[in-house]
Amino acid sequence: MAVSRKALTYAPALLALLGAPAALAQAASPAPAQEASQIEEVVVTAQRRSESLQDVPVTVTAFGSDQVQQARIRQIDDVAGLTPGLQFDAFPASQPRISIRGIGSSDRGAAGDPSAAVFLDEIYLGRPAAVAFDAFDVERIEVLKGPQGTLYGRNVVGGAINVVSHKPELDRFDAAAEVTAGNYSRLEGAGVINAPFADGKAALRASAAWRTHDGYVKNTFTGGDVEDQDTRSGRLALRLDPREGVRLLATVDGTRDRAAGPAQHVLDLDEGDPTSALWTIDRDRKHTAGSQDGYQNRDTWGVRLQADWDLSFATLTYLGSYRDLDYHVAYDFDGGNPTFNPAGISGGNDETSDFSSHEVRLSSLPGEGVQWVAGLYTFKSDTDRQDTLGINLGRPGVEIYTQSAKLKSYAAFGDVTVPLSDRLSLIGGLRYSKDDKDYRVDNLAGNTLFRADERFDVSVSDSYKAWTWRAGVNFKPVEHHLLYAMASRGFKSGGFQDTPGSAADARDGFEPEFATQYEVGQKSTFLGGTLVWNNTVYVMKYTDLQTRRTLPNLSVVTDNAGKATIKGYETYLAWRPFAGARLVASYGYSNAKFDEFSPEPGVDYAGNRISRTPKHKLVLSPSYDLDLAGGGDVRFAVDYHYESLIFDDNSNDGPERRPATNFYDARVVYSAPGDHWSVSLWGKNLSNEVTRTFQAVFLGANFGAYNPPRTFGVTLNWKR
Repeated sequence: MAVSRKALTYAPALLALLGAPAALAQAASPAPAQEASQIEEVVVTAQRRSESLQDVPVTVTAFGSDQVQQARIRQIDDVAGLTPGLQFDAFPASQPRISIRGIGSSDRGAAGDPSAAVFLDEIYLGRPAAVAFDAFDVERIEVLKGPQGTLYGRNVVGGAINVVSHKPELDRFDAAAEVTAGNYSRLEGAGVINAPFADGKAALRASAAWRTHDGYVKNTFTGGDVEDQDTRSGRLALRLDPREGVRLLATVDGTRDRAAGPAQHVLDLDEGDPTSALWTIDRDRKHTAGSQDGYQNRDTWGVRLQADWDLSFATLTYLGSYRDLDYHVAYDFDGGNPTFNPAGISGGNDETSDFSSHEVRLSSLPGEGVQWVAGLYTFKSDTDRQDTLGINLGRPGVEIYTQSAKLKSYAAFGDVTVPLSDRLSLIGGLRYSKDDKDYRVDNLAGNTLFRADERFDVSVSDSYKAWTWRAGVNFKPVEHHLLYAMASRGFKSGGFQDTPGSAADARDGFEPEFATQYEVGQKSTFLGGTLVWNNTVYVMKYTDLQTRRTLPNLSVVTDNAGKATIKGYETYLAWRPFAGARLVASYGYSNAKFDEFSPEPGVDYAGNRISRTPKHKLVLSPSYDLDLAGGGDVRFAVDYHYESLIFDDNSNDGPERRPATNFYDARVVYSAPGDHWSVSLWGKNLSNEVTRTFQAVFLGANFGAYNPPRTFGVTLNWKR
């Protein structure tokens, strides 16, 4: 309860924030001649029902379809750049590591799980490499911050990203297309068709996208390019409304990725390690000298079925899915060749996974006084993964770990919002989860051992159970203003070692980790709907942390090795000061530190900052729409985002740190009269900022990769 009281001490500050703009609203109403348009309402499903963002007692960053299109939000890394509290680590880009409010995971083994989950139309993408989608024809993207364990289930201890695609529309034929050309020989095309039939009782929606560009980095040894792209994706959705109160939706989607790279570099030397003499520093972002170009190949597809039936007292929903993943990546880890870094480190992963889920839930009808949802959920996955490491220390050697994991997960959940008056509501939710894991790992296939002390073939299994919950209160003191306090708890399942050094380590699994968050927030609309200002403060207690460490024999193990406290503040402002002008600003402060963490005897990281978590992140997005005399308009828009220093290692020592970054994106968009077509001139990373997107110390050097360089192009959009 001490933490809860501490969080509530922020309430007076929030009330002050609420009062200041209220006074402004009375003193600075816009003149009639310069009356600005209202901020458009954003509808989200953060509580598994459609609600206005301003009525939801959850910190959510949401991107609507227009913003997704014009800001060129295509994948998760684009979302992360514009979202305080969300971090993205692209190593490699086809196997991302995502963290929300300081909580993430580096464990990508077959028996591990992410700490921040991604959902595609409410379907959990259970493997990091399965996070593959194209944001064309997306209705919105929601980033839910903090534990979401009650409504969204397993492994949302840090938060959740929910991608919502456009559904077929029954009342009109529609079509749209997009073509892009840019530097690095960028060529992109995308299109969508929506076709109703059966007298408006059914509709088919088909969308597809193709995106290519040449490599950002030249390999001076092979003559090839790396960090290129060739991505193709598609989605086909069929909607049937056979009668009043019955709705069916079936969807199939798929993504095919082909790329070379990533481009690796020796960024720093660990001169205290004698093996540092093997390496030569190379910080040239435009070039690499790897002995191979490598490849990042991914094929993933899935099917989804949803059925809704409106009963007299509730809506009964079935949601089922099946997804398949075939993933292969190989790369030169040190960016060298036999005449440059002759030791040579190479690596890769091969993975096939399939997973399925089923959910049955009852939800209260829209407009009912008491809003509630209750349901049952199952998730199953089967993953086969191979982890390969090659090192040339006198003679070429290859070490291979072969992993196989099966998971069966079950859950029951319920959540309710009860109004006590027109202004006050109580919120409560509870979920019980049970995971059963079977795991086999061996290192018998390779011709040598680097990370292991012995050959082994081990099979283990375990079960993990947890109760997660949330409880809170909503208070609306006046119209258009919401105050809320919420406590929530999430958990990430336990698991087994990815690349253990011995049979004993392979049998030694790790237990679940938990996060309990106490949050106080305010959401307000001022100046006749032209100003939205939201604020939240939170304290999160993070226990039984699953932390990875590299042992002296180079094996990597995961332990429940610590506790941490994460304190933060986030603010969001959207303002239309006068006709045509708009400013969106968001800022996040995060103080994420270990309370207890001793990864090995004699080492104490208490007081250190959690890796990959900046203290400050600021996003500014001003824009101006200029109406033209002959009709149509031109939009001028800029996106600026700043992140302060981060550490890429929990030791907060050595070279694994990334200085503060500043990124600038901009676009000029002309929309023709009638709003049927538009042309956009855009640029990303216009200052050509250079920063490290991944880095890790290994065998006496700090190896890593860089962010994409400046890119620009022109996009033509047409819609019926």
